[in-house]
Formats: sequence, C-alpha cells, structure tokens
Amino acid sequence: MTLLEQLQGKLTRAIEAAGYTLPEGFVVQLAAVADLQFGDYQSNVAMMLKKHIGANPREIAQTIVDHLELEGLASADIAGPGFINFRIEQVGWSQHFATLYKDTRLGVPELVRSETIVVDFSAPNVAKPMHVGHIRSTIIGDSLQRIARYLGYNVITDNHIGDWGTQFGMIIYGWKTMLDQSALTNDPLAELLRVYQEVNRLKKEDEVIAQECRDELVKLQQGDRENHEIWQKCVQVSMDGLNAIYDRLGVSFDHWLGESYYNDQLAEVIEELEKENLAKESDGALCVFSGGALAEKKDPFLENRDGEWQDCPMLVRKKDGGYNYATTDIATIDYRANEWKADRALYVVDARQGLHFRQLFDIAERRGREIEFRHVSFGTILGKDGKPLKTRDGDLPKLMDILDDATAAAANVLKEKSAHLPVEEQKELAKLIGVGAVKFTELSHNRASDYMFDLEKMVALEGDTAPYLLYSYVRASSILRNLDQEVVLEPSEFTVSEKEEIHLVRMLSRFGEALPTVLDDYKPNILASYLLELAKAYHSFVAACHVLKSEGSVKMTRLALCEQTSRVMKTGLGLFGISVPERM
Repeated sequence: MTLLEQLQGKLTRAIEAAGYTLPEGFVVQLAAVADLQFGDYQSNVAMMLKKHIGANPREIAQTIVDHLELEGLASADIAGPGFINFRIEQVGWSQHFATLYKDTRLGVPELVRSETIVVDFSAPNVAKPMHVGHIRSTIIGDSLQRIARYLGYNVITDNHIGDWGTQFGMIIYGWKTMLDQSALTNDPLAELLRVYQEVNRLKKEDEVIAQECRDELVKLQQGDRENHEIWQKCVQVSMDGLNAIYDRLGVSFDHWLGESYYNDQLAEVIEELEKENLAKESDGALCVFSGGALAEKKDPFLENRDGEWQDCPMLVRKKDGGYNYATTDIATIDYRANEWKADRALYVVDARQGLHFRQLFDIAERRGREIEFRHVSFGTILGKDGKPLKTRDGDLPKLMDILDDATAAAANVLKEKSAHLPVEEQKELAKLIGVGAVKFTELSHNRASDYMFDLEKMVALEGDTAPYLLYSYVRASSILRNLDQEVVLEPSEFTVSEKEEIHLVRMLSRFGEALPTVLDDYKPNILASYLLELAKAYHSFVAACHVLKSEGSVKMTRLALCEQTSRVMKTGLGLFGISVPERM
C-alpha cells in the first residue's frame, strides 16, 4: 500500500469519525505536493465538502484534523482556505522504506483487473520501409501496453498493418513491368518503394497506366491467382523487413491482423450498416451521416462552411463497389468486440487522423458497441530547423537509418567516456544507448506536443536523457557489487535521518503513485519525469551521504537505498522497453 493510499484511508476514517456523511460516489482525494515546504501530501477535501455541508472549509478541515489518527506516520496542518497538508515523519519514512524494500512490486499496487485493453499501434504499410513517422506510434504504443500489463490489465496488442488497398494495384503493375530482382533480393523494401514511387509518377502522366493499375487491383480483389501470389510475396518480404526493426526496438505484438484479414467481412458490415439505417446512398456511393444526437459543434459528421453546418459523411463503399479503410476499421471494431471482448480500445495514431476516429467511434457507439474508445494522438517530430523532420532530398528519414545514426552518435560518446571498456562491449553498449535514447526522447515529451530531434542531445550523459538514467542505474547497482563481502540487508534495522536520505525514500515511494496515473490520459512522459526526478534525488543522496564508509544500520540503510533505486530504475526503464547495462 502506498503512503498516499494509507493517508487516504486515515483521512476517510477521520471524516466519518467527525460525523460528516460523504455523498454517494465521493472519493477522498490526496496528491503529492510539488513544493515540499508545504509537506508531502495535500488534500482539498474540506473545500469539496463545503458544497454538501455548507460550513466554512477551514472549520471543516480543523474538525477532520482533530479526528485524524496518524499514529506517528505523519503530522497534519491546515493551510490557505482549507487545504489539509500532511508531512511524513522521520520514523514514518523509515518504516515505509522497510515495507518498500520487501515489496517485489516496488510499491505499485498489485491489482487483478478483469478489464481487457486492446492497444492498436505502429501499423505501417506493407511494401514501404518504416520511417520517422512510425516512431511515435510504435514507441508510445509499446510503452502503454507494457505499463498496462504491469498494472494488471489483460492487454491485447494488434499491429493493424496496411496490407490491402489501392497501392497494391500500382505495386503489382510495377512488379510485372519494372521490378529489379537483384535489388529485391538485396533490399526488398527499398525496391518495392522504388517501384511504387515510379509507378505513382507514371500513372499521373499516363491515364493508360493509371487504368492498368486499377485493373490489377480489381484482379487482386477478385482473387486472381497471379496477383494474389505477388501480393503474398510483397507481404512476406515486408514482414521480414518490419520484424528486423521491431527486433531492434524490442517491440512485439500479440496479433498482426492487417486490413486484408477483414476483407471477407466487409460486405456483411455494409449490409448491417444499411439494416441499422446508418449507411445511405449518396451520389452512387454509400456513406454514414450524422445521427443527429450531438450538438452541431461536437458532431463529427457536420462541418461549418461559410457559417452554415453541412454534412461531412464517412464513405464506407465507393461508387465502383470497392471498400476503404473506414469500412475495414468498422469490421475491426466488430472483431475486437465479439472475439476479444474488449472493454477499452486505444488507437495510437497521428493527430491528423482525429476526424476519422471521431466518426469511427461515433458509429461504433450508435451500433451499440460497449467499448471505451480512445484516440491516443500525438504531434510531429521536427528537425533542427523547426520543420517536420526530412532528409536533404525531402524524403522522410527511414527508421532503420535513424537507429543507425543514434547508435553511431552513442558510439562517439562512448569512445571518450568509456574508453576503458573492450571494443566489442562498447559496440553493444552503443546499440543499447542508441535505441534507448530514441525511445526516451520520444517518451519524455508530452505526446500531444511536437519535439525537435537532436541526436547530440539525445545521447549526452548530462541532461534529461536516457544515458543519464542508464548511468544512474549503473552507479546505483554497482555499489553492492563492489563490496568486499556479501551483506545481508535487514529491513527491520533501516533508519533514515538525513534530508537527502528522506528525499530519496520520498521519490522511491512515489513510483507506485506515479505509474497508475500514466493511463489516466495515456501520457508516458509522467513516468519519464518521475525517473529523472528519482535519478536527481539519488545523485544528491550519494553526494551528501557516504555509503561504503558508513557503519551499522546507517550503512545497511544506505546500501538498501542504492539497491532499491537500481530496482526502480531498471523496472521503470523496462516499462519503456529500454534495457539497462551493467557498466558504462
């Protein structure tokens, strides 16, 4: 049980003992205090109760404090208009650290949750290399699924790859007319991309070629054997290329149910939409329009044009009878509802797809799908010029090239900082730091914000970086390994007294408080900020408090503080998919 939970329980009992009746559904709130001069935790419960009781909030707060039984854990006082501040006592920190040290979950509540969360992330297109645009979805999605699993949720991850659709008409045409077999063997994704780009250019200039591409797509959709075999080869070589990147990133999926998986279900989806009176014909196509239940400003099927609200329908079947990714997404929701019994579905996708998902979720709700949907959107990765990151040629940088560049940048730092390590160990460490730097840079930013991609800053040992955290872990974990003899740490003898010791315990105790809040708004940067604060607290502690030169219970406590810091660091970084080295 976290300190916050302990205080929450004591505060709730004090409110009841004071004779106040809590309204149904009322939750007693506490939060860690940002400014430590006010204590460690704070509650505005007295001001919240004012609405129901009508008394002065300071008087309510005083009555509650008079009934608090803190039993040496903390002291309480009243501030401002009625805030109740709690300050953990020295003995309280010592006792709590002893409890934390014995907890295999590091203070994170062990919850058994029956809720099933589907996390849809990464989702690259087949026959194209992954590029910088896939970084955010892949890394944010992976961290969220790791954290959700750690918190006890039943998690299902799905890589909903784009393995069907219009682009395959062009790719199949190019495969038949301009494919370089040797290039396909050497770098299949690069060759398929070249073919796609060349055909895309040609069809804009020649309507005959454009029609041939459409014909190849129709043949594929109708089950033509040759075209289906070409499509399968494209998917297979793409999967090989994608897995090479996912292996390097340490990312895996429970399922790879791409667009093609739902192809046979789309006609039935359209039939159901028509029966449910959701889809209507419009200029020969089939579309879903507004349900009329939402206010105009909130209705995703309406848009304001020149001061007038007009229809903004979702197309689900084209004039030629073909389907699109909207149709596929509706079928995907049906599958996740019926087969996986999803309670929550997270779509970790670019913010520019916001309208699509608002419409998609609205359709699902109108069809009675009882799933909590969330578009976990994110901003753009920028170059040093403040514009979306691109190569000198104007192309999006390939993800594999970005990882190579990050590894090379890390290797340059290690040549100077870790010259004592064997060359092979430096190479492996550079790979670990390079990938970790890319991941942590992504996850340390609020996902809604754009951020600048700067390799030099990302791999620096100073600052809010992955290398700084990795170094902090190595420094904390190495202390016990450097002892002359094995030491058995006894929690019953732990005692903290120095302010740096207390603050480190304070930060260690907040791991179990911070981690669950990540899923409140799906923001991994909350965990990133916590890890940075923990690292700073640890370095302040070792600078002020001798560890190996101390004696008795003081030494035992300080060794345990180092060990606990390394445990939390390793676990926290692991929830980001970042591996830790044993030395740097």
